[in-house]
Amino acid sequence: MTAVTAKRFSIAEYHRLGELGFFAPDERVELIRGEIIIMAAKGRLHSFCNSLLVEELIILLARRSRVRAQEPIILSEDSEPEPDVVIARNRADRYLSSHPQPADILLVIEVSDSTLKYDRATKLSLYAETGISNYWILNLVDNQLEMYSEPYQKQNGSYSYQLQRVVLPNQTVVIPGFPELSLDLSSVFPAQIGE
Repeated sequence: MTAVTAKRFSIAEYHRLGELGFFAPDERVELIRGEIIIMAAKGRLHSFCNSLLVEELIILLARRSRVRAQEPIILSEDSEPEPDVVIARNRADRYLSSHPQPADILLVIEVSDSTLKYDRATKLSLYAETGISNYWILNLVDNQLEMYSEPYQKQNGSYSYQLQRVVLPNQTVVIPGFPELSLDLSSVFPAQIGE
C-alpha cells in the first residue's frame, strides 16, 4: 500500500515557481508551512481599514521603525506569509537584502473578516512558533482588536500566546516597542468613523 503525501515547498522553490510564471500576475499567494496558500480577496471593508491602519502607524512611528503593508516576512525555511501590516526594526538597508525575520519584527497585524478563523488558528500558531512576540488581529467581525503576546509551546506541542487581550474600538493601545506611542483605535475601525 502506498501512502499519499503532499509536496511541501521551501522558500527557494516557492520563489522559483514565481519566477517561472506559475502564479497568475494578479494571484495573491503566500507560503505557510510549505503549502502555497491562495489568499482571500480583499473586500472593501478590509482594504479601508488596512489603509487607515497603515496611514496612522506611519504618522505615529515617524521613521522610528519600518511599517510594511502586505509585504513578505521570512519565518522559517518553509514559511513566507504576507501579513496585512508589520512593524519592523529600522535597518540600514531598509530590508533591501532580505525580508524581515522574527528578530526584526516588533508587531504583526492581520486585518480579519472572512479570514478570522484562519488568522486565529493557523496564523496565530505560526507566529507564536517562530517567536513573533506581538500579534494583533483587527477583528472586523466582532469590531474589536485582539492582542496576543508572549509566545509559548503548549504541552501537546502546539504553539500559542500566554497573554491575550481584547480592546474595544473606542480605546487606545500602546504600540509594542514604543511605550510612549498610542494608537487610537477609533481612527481605524469603520464603525467609529461613521462608515
